Amino acid sequence: MQRCPIKQRESIRALAQCNGVTESSLWRSTDYGGKYQKLNDKIGAKTILSYLYVSPNNKRKIMLLTDPEVESSLLISSDEGAMFQKYRLNFYILSLLFHPEQEDWILAYSHDQKLYSSVEFGRRWQLVHEKVAPNRFYWSKLGLDKEPGLIHLETSALYITCKLQNCTDANKAKPFPGYIDPNSLVVQDEYVFVQVSGKPIYYVSAKRDVFTPLKLPKYTLPKDLHVISTDENRVVAAVQEWNQNETYNLYVSDTLGVYYTLALENVVSSIGPEGNVMVDLYEVAGIKGMFLANRKLENQVKTYITYNRGRDWRLLLAPSQDLKGNSIHCVLPYCSLHLHLHVSANPYTSGNIASRESAPGIIVLPFLSLQIFNEEYAVLYLDQGGALVAIRHTPLPIRHLWLSFDEGHFWNKYSFTNTPLFVDGVLGEPGEETLIMTIFGHVSHRSEWQLVKIDFRSIFNRRCTEADYQTWHLHNQGEPCLMGVKRIYQKLKPTSRCVMGKTHLVSMMSSSCECTEADFECDYGFERQSNGKCAPAFWFHASSVSRRCTAGMMFLNTTGYRKVVSNNCSAGVSMEYTAKRQQCQVQAPKGLHLVTSEGTLTATLGSNVTFLVFLEEGDSARTSITLDFGDGRALTYSNVSAIEDGIKHIYRDVGIYRVAAIGENFFGSETATLYLFLLCVMYMSPLVALRNKEVNLTAVLWPNQVGTVTYIWWIANNTEPVITLEGSLPCTFSREGISTVTVQVSAGNTILQDRKNIVVHEYFRSHLLAFSSNLDEQNPDVAEWRLDVSRVIKNALIQSTGVREEQLLVTVLPGLPTTAEFFLLPSKWLQKSPAHLDQLSEMLLSALNQNLVQFTLRPGIQVTVYAAHHSAAPLVDTSENQSGSAMLMLLSVVVVGLAVFIIYKFKRTMGCPRARYQTPKMLRGPVKDKLLTLYFNDCMCPCSL
Repeated sequence: MQRCPIKQRESIRALAQCNGVTESSLWRSTDYGGKYQKLNDKIGAKTILSYLYVSPNNKRKIMLLTDPEVESSLLISSDEGAMFQKYRLNFYILSLLFHPEQEDWILAYSHDQKLYSSVEFGRRWQLVHEKVAPNRFYWSKLGLDKEPGLIHLETSALYITCKLQNCTDANKAKPFPGYIDPNSLVVQDEYVFVQVSGKPIYYVSAKRDVFTPLKLPKYTLPKDLHVISTDENRVVAAVQEWNQNETYNLYVSDTLGVYYTLALENVVSSIGPEGNVMVDLYEVAGIKGMFLANRKLENQVKTYITYNRGRDWRLLLAPSQDLKGNSIHCVLPYCSLHLHLHVSANPYTSGNIASRESAPGIIVLPFLSLQIFNEEYAVLYLDQGGALVAIRHTPLPIRHLWLSFDEGHFWNKYSFTNTPLFVDGVLGEPGEETLIMTIFGHVSHRSEWQLVKIDFRSIFNRRCTEADYQTWHLHNQGEPCLMGVKRIYQKLKPTSRCVMGKTHLVSMMSSSCECTEADFECDYGFERQSNGKCAPAFWFHASSVSRRCTAGMMFLNTTGYRKVVSNNCSAGVSMEYTAKRQQCQVQAPKGLHLVTSEGTLTATLGSNVTFLVFLEEGDSARTSITLDFGDGRALTYSNVSAIEDGIKHIYRDVGIYRVAAIGENFFGSETATLYLFLLCVMYMSPLVALRNKEVNLTAVLWPNQVGTVTYIWWIANNTEPVITLEGSLPCTFSREGISTVTVQVSAGNTILQDRKNIVVHEYFRSHLLAFSSNLDEQNPDVAEWRLDVSRVIKNALIQSTGVREEQLLVTVLPGLPTTAEFFLLPSKWLQKSPAHLDQLSEMLLSALNQNLVQFTLRPGIQVTVYAAHHSAAPLVDTSENQSGSAMLMLLSVVVVGLAVFIIYKFKRTMGCPRARYQTPKMLRGPVKDKLLTLYFNDCMCPCSL
């Protein structure tokens, strides 16, 4: 007979016998398992039970759910199960969510995605909302939300809040203005997280303030993201990056949950029994800032520990002796202790690792009690950690257990039954204060369940006094200052045999330490170098951090460091490492973005289209925004803050509308353009062409089996586009300078767009570049990374040769191995001939051939730049594996030399083996963008592609 205990809570012990589940038995004990009373006559002799719940605010209130396949009803007790009342339901309950303060308030989620509420502990129910995403509904939090009866929920790809008893359209609020990715809403403590629909862009709101884009290091490029912890005003997130499959990187945030820095790379993960991702990270209870993590390096898994919330990690020291007293030769870092960190999903076993708030410093590791047991044991806490009980995990019957009074150093063996028992689990009073436990199991595989009550009170003959305690100093390898304080705990002496009791509180004394460099972690955009110092990452621009700065106000200018959250050190080096308050300066607007909140490519006639405008840098309070809708109408707003909820507009006629947002203040202006279908956010990279030489603008859609394709070309400042059915258009640029070309490609229901700046000159020189192979390992193959690395390469070439900055352009090409090209342009200040460029070219090639051009990509990664042969990688990978994706490129082949310039723009689809953007599971959604190839081919140059 199969044994299936249902969920148990408090003093109820509900045991369901299931062989096809034809009957249930409910038993109640009021003396810690000494005697049990069968309650089937109170609930109905033929009632099949599925779940048991206890109100978290009133333990006398109990709720039982029946099996919905037989009947859908609730059994409610207000006297700890002495009496029950049955209430019929007209829906099937999949899950319940109790209010954290109000004992009678409950949310119920049904099988048909409807959310119900009750304010009478389940006696009456009211429909709240339909089409609610599973597990994406949350109660309001006292002190953060305006009303205690507010509900946060996700419905139809929208994040809304509404009142418990009045969730009508008139009473709904939409805290996030646009559509979000399905199943992406997370409300946890003071933070709210969402993902923009169809994009790997996450937003966070702290303390119910406005949403802000979550800032991971620039080239993190997450495939998957999970919020691990949000306590102590800090977010710990596990991120699976574009080049990871079985591991995650841990990131920690600032107090607002916006800016994230890397804490630990390559943490092991696994898939749980319900398909959920389990990351091997464990937060130790009782000691603030202490975590354990399993990290995979060079195909080996090792356990690391941190005492300062991830600022520093170190390996664990192994025991010095084995079970038999033999010495263990295990020297760090070559050998260390490895722990299994998975937490058990079985409520009746202790799991693989356990710690308690009431027992600081004790971590129970059943799998690796190296000096105690050579088999697997379940270890439980008694009397707030004053005693430990170990029961062997085995398929064989047992009759002994082990008891320790000195935190597991020594163990005594006790017999709990005369007849060996197959142990199925252990029941105890919630918490770890009790000295009574019940072991349940069976004598044989055909017998009924047997329950054995074990009362340890007879072992302890008195209450603990002050003389029974000793001081214990928390330290990290002799360093007493952890998280900025020295902590001294009061713990039981190993020789004491006394009861601490339920009223005992953990005693701790603490004193503040002077701040040292160890109390500060690297701030956002900075990376820790080999010498321990924090230096800016190659992609980081410090000015972008102060983009919300308003003239006349102050902002915090980073020193490259920030104090670890919850660190309580004082004085010392605090002034040196803490961000400095500086006066905000009015900046010209920079990084203006214009998008539609719906994320759609087309608009419906007569319906509202909501445009969102974002400004990356500049004084948002003093920057006016003019939005030209492209249909002869426009609106102007005095500042960016006035349009945070978006700008709505209705179009009455069919057409392609050029929507433009103009941000302007006293110091300058910035323009963002959208052709209503889709905003192509692309960093501008230079492309060079010869004046009065006809070039063939060619757009290639790949794969090409997509039916009819229409190409829309916008050349320079022309107000009318050129429309073709062929992906080719001849064009001549007659003026030197910069010209802009935008192409839109309509294929089926998808419209793709990209834009390119073309630098036009009478003559120029160019050459291809190659790199040391370590650069390929860091190349995510996305446009922004190539742009940033191009800038780094350019700076390295200038430093090595002294070439003038305005004469040198560098661009990194897509694909692997990583290649690039530099362009030498005529100086606008010096009247020189083409021969001058030849001399500069020879100087650059000489430096490259002598390996004089190098740059540091990140700490420990030094890249050497070489001169390459005049050949380029294939434009398109024609392998069969690539049939599920397409790419957007710009290519130029010029007269002097072979100059190839390629740019990817849109996200690659998941079918592409080179794809690095995948849909995060915490914030999930389809990747809809196809990819487009656009290249420029100089027909005057004999070449083959």
